[in-house]
Amino acid sequence: MTTTLLQFDFPFEGPWGPEMTAAFGELAQDIAAEDGLIWKIWTENRAENRAGGIYLFRDAEAAERYRQKHAARLTSFGITGIVARAFATNADLSAITRGPC
Repeated sequence: MTTTLLQFDFPFEGPWGPEMTAAFGELAQDIAAEDGLIWKIWTENRAENRAGGIYLFRDAEAAERYRQKHAARLTSFGITGIVARAFATNADLSAITRGPC
């Protein structure tokens, strides 16, 4: 099985840290229920006003469905400059370096 890593990165003015957790708890629950999602790591860079996430999906089709859905959702929030990239994973090499895929 080849999993697919999806990376989102976009301009973000906050909230950050615990305030982000409080503000986006419902969104996190919605994302957790996404078909094909194995896990997500939330990312934030306050110094550069950027946020996003790293997602692992069971396959490329699930990742692409989610990419389209989440890009549309972010756009509806007024976010522009969204960068979304998908990558196939190499499970054998990742296992050597303790990757979770």
